[in-house]
Amino acid sequence: MELPFISLLPYAILFIITAVSLSYLLNKHKYSSASLNILPPGSTGLPLIGESLEFLTTGQKGQPEKFILDRMAKFSSKVFKTSLFFEKTAVFCGAAGNKFLFSNENKLVTAWWPDSVNKIFPSSQQTSSQEESKKMRKLFPLFFKPESLQRYISVMDEIAQRHLASDWEGKQEVGVFLLAKTYTFWLACRLFLSMEDPEEVQEFAKPFNDLAAGIISIPIDLPGTPFNRGVKASNVVRKELVKIIKQRKIDLAENKASPTQDILSHMLTTADDNGQYMKEIDIADKILGLLVGGHDTASAAITFIVKYLAELPCVYNKVLEEQREIAKSKAPGDQLLNWEDIQKMRYSWNVACEVMRVAPPLQGAFREAMTDFNYAGFTIPKGWKLYWNANTTHRNPECKEYARLEILVFMHNLVTKFKWEKLLPEENIIVDPLPIPAKGLPIRLHPHEAA
Repeated sequence: MELPFISLLPYAILFIITAVSLSYLLNKHKYSSASLNILPPGSTGLPLIGESLEFLTTGQKGQPEKFILDRMAKFSSKVFKTSLFFEKTAVFCGAAGNKFLFSNENKLVTAWWPDSVNKIFPSSQQTSSQEESKKMRKLFPLFFKPESLQRYISVMDEIAQRHLASDWEGKQEVGVFLLAKTYTFWLACRLFLSMEDPEEVQEFAKPFNDLAAGIISIPIDLPGTPFNRGVKASNVVRKELVKIIKQRKIDLAENKASPTQDILSHMLTTADDNGQYMKEIDIADKILGLLVGGHDTASAAITFIVKYLAELPCVYNKVLEEQREIAKSKAPGDQLLNWEDIQKMRYSWNVACEVMRVAPPLQGAFREAMTDFNYAGFTIPKGWKLYWNANTTHRNPECKEYARLEILVFMHNLVTKFKWEKLLPEENIIVDPLPIPAKGLPIRLHPHEAA
């Protein structure tokens, strides 16, 4: 009676060994998979708004790097999690993090902006950021390539001279940032819209401060909030742009305007791959984006160039020497700058690039994870928002040829007319939303004696 049971014992042992082995392998796979799904360390802060307030206010208090550096020290020097603008966000740190995001553009990550940007530029909601970028690259290459911009150098020089004559000359003290914004906005209006009357430009510029402040803000649409003011300002500008666009279409039809005179004419007369022309409201949104991007970052760059030239007299002297040589080489009656003059400004452009490396006008930007991926031993889930920041590295930001020309033209005119000194040697730098000196960089001007 016992023999049948004994005969089954080897099978029972084999079954137990097999079960234990399978259990071990399954658990090993489970724990291995779990180890690959570890989220970055960090804190998501308060419900809904997360850590958005601290992210914004540290910059406004003159410590733009504090938010990130504190968390790098507390959580991870490579990547940490937070919550910004109602979104779970992974902040990538240092040159390695930035390089990873840039090298995986449209592979693992894609461009993304907070809802505040989509509400201020509503047409960006109709297509993905990737599709918008492709459209813009197809639309503008003829206008923004160097050989096309060469013909505008004399226009830039003329506007720089008029600007310095009206707002700098005859004054002992000036605030650099506001005047730099006046120059770059005037220039953008001239090249994008053929608007050059200073009073018309000044009136058109009024809503742009509120608009810029609302772009990177907590998207709470309540009266008095930066977001609310930004949306209202964008609507005001957009309505004005639609009026300008309608009038330009009439002028083009009556041959009172040229198809190549500026960005607006180019957009109105250029069809897409399907032979379709852009709608008026879409053109208004694109022009609005160009006006914001085309003058805010350049005015910040110019302000910091003036700041560092005041702090480094030896560098200022070399820039002045280079620019004076260019001025002396001009033929009689040929006073406006040209492409050959710009090409001679090698040292001046090296200075500008170094300033933008040390004090980058663009603090950082957002991306979105297109799929789950691993970075630095942590899992970044699909749909998470990603943020890279220039304060954790000295990566030199890309500059359009347009920005190079407007900066160099301004440098030439400024240094050949003035030397200057800072009135507030210890002035703080704030981010609101771009990095700027807290008091607008007040300086005392010292005009050069006439040769």
